[in-house]
Amino acid sequence: MPDQNSRLLRMAAARADFLEYGRQGAAGVPDILAASWERSQQAGIDITRPSTDFNDNIDTSCRLVRCAEPVLDQLGNDTADLPLVIALTDSRARLVQRRDSSSAVGRLLDRVDFAPGYNYAEGKKGTNGVGTVLEAGQAVSVVGPEHFTEELQAFACTGAPVIDPLTGRIEGILDISTLADAWNPLVHTLVKSAARDIGRNLLLDRNQAQQALFETYLRADARSTRQAVFAIAESVFMANAAAQALFDPVEQLAVREHATFLMTRRDRVNETMTLQSGRIIHIRGTRIVSGSDTAGIVVIADAVTVQASRASASVPRAGFDDRVLPRVAMAGTETRGLVGDLRRPHVPIASGSSPAWIRACSELRDALAAKAPTIVLGETGAGKFTLVAELFHTDHPGGHSVSVDATQLQSGGESDLDALLGSAREQTLCIVRNIDQASTAGVERIDELFTTLGATTAPVTFAATVSDSSLDSDLPFHALLGHFEVAVTIPPLRCRTEDLTLIANRLLEEIAPRRRVRLSPQVMRTIAQYTWPRNVSQLREALTHALHARPVGEIQNQDLPSYCQTRSRKNLSRIEAAECDAIIAALREKDGNRVAAAAHLGISRSSLYRKLQSYGITA
Repeated sequence: MPDQNSRLLRMAAARADFLEYGRQGAAGVPDILAASWERSQQAGIDITRPSTDFNDNIDTSCRLVRCAEPVLDQLGNDTADLPLVIALTDSRARLVQRRDSSSAVGRLLDRVDFAPGYNYAEGKKGTNGVGTVLEAGQAVSVVGPEHFTEELQAFACTGAPVIDPLTGRIEGILDISTLADAWNPLVHTLVKSAARDIGRNLLLDRNQAQQALFETYLRADARSTRQAVFAIAESVFMANAAAQALFDPVEQLAVREHATFLMTRRDRVNETMTLQSGRIIHIRGTRIVSGSDTAGIVVIADAVTVQASRASASVPRAGFDDRVLPRVAMAGTETRGLVGDLRRPHVPIASGSSPAWIRACSELRDALAAKAPTIVLGETGAGKFTLVAELFHTDHPGGHSVSVDATQLQSGGESDLDALLGSAREQTLCIVRNIDQASTAGVERIDELFTTLGATTAPVTFAATVSDSSLDSDLPFHALLGHFEVAVTIPPLRCRTEDLTLIANRLLEEIAPRRRVRLSPQVMRTIAQYTWPRNVSQLREALTHALHARPVGEIQNQDLPSYCQTRSRKNLSRIEAAECDAIIAALREKDGNRVAAAAHLGISRSSLYRKLQSYGITA
């Protein structure tokens, strides 16, 4: 991994030069950081005792908080044993929520006013993982001396914008803070993933409200064929045929404006209004309520006579009802997986002894040393990305690396890569993962990156990972193959028999550190016989499954998932996998007696024998 201490020392020296000489003293500092220092200095921020303002009227039940709470809850549970503090701010950089995974880090952050109600805009607190994100419009990590003010230099904070996918507006900032010496680059990816989860919930919340609005409107229209029915929301206005016949466009606009006003008046039970023409109408209906917000309203408007309006003062009429929507979705599985990666110590994988693995490592190391654009092929879970990053950082311990999932790239616009490639001063590795899964827009963006690389003098090495099975397809990524100079194929796990014991034991130590657990000889034979279509990632899943069945002691064959007892070289469908598991369970229950197992399953012996051969079951 990069030499973090050396980098922070350089940042501290650059900051001192900046304070003395201005922008020209910030040589070698990323543009985003140097621009933030400059803005902070121009704002007149005291580097020793910055001040901020406090607002005790922060809305803690707003739509942003409501959509973020499931993600914050999940993050809090998953990081309970990590030295982190998770915070959410509104679009003005004011903290609205804070979750402390570490009470010690939380107490330290209390001393610098990093608490709900306080403003962490860049113009108040200088360069930080909240205000600088708002200024830059993208995810930013600020570690130690990269902060402009001295009081924040003990911390590392990473923030990412929470963007409403429908409007494209930044609704708030998600920030994870820790101590500077405990920062991990994976936090950057984790925060971006969790911010996307919140953004997805904003979209789900909006879609849920719009669907409920439309359903309520249709029901009201079906029941009130001769009455005017309107549906009104932020960007929605619907009026049925009766409404268009009874009211002209000016009157419809008046109803819309008054109904929009009523959306904020939850205390009103019914309403009578006088139109500009002198007509009096009575309106009633249903509000669509999501949390503490009214997302829309469906109203029924009745024209009334003067006598009826006088009578209505003494006769109660049906007023407004509220349709309360349920809570939106939870955090995504990708975010939870990143938390696991953050907690898991890295175990080197380049020390295998099988000939195919040694050859692949040698070819990849030579390609990286020559800075040749390299495409790394292999099956899912074979270790393509991990091996590239490990070999690069072994040869360049002070270097930097950045990875991008090709499925998230879009053409046009800026990204973290633009800032990195524009300011790289040290050896830098850029890895695009799953390039074969890139969309047409993503392929255009990757092509733009190649153009940038061709024009830069920065020491950047480019690599991409791809599933070798996709080479026979006509996917869009084929247009990029001409940019690569070297191709290296990583062997699958089934071709690394010599390394299986080493890999299995390392995974076991990684999953259950300091636990007295071992693999029986029979289990090792089963592992060697199975084909592992998803390679090391699937072996990790199988060992995790076994540890749930036997947390300590010697793991036995029956502790492994049932599919491990097969030799099938194909990925089974859900139905095939269920059938395979049922056959293995029956054979175990009947002590390997195939006749009894066939009778138990309700199939003939010939059918059982055929399925045993098809699934590769060795009973």
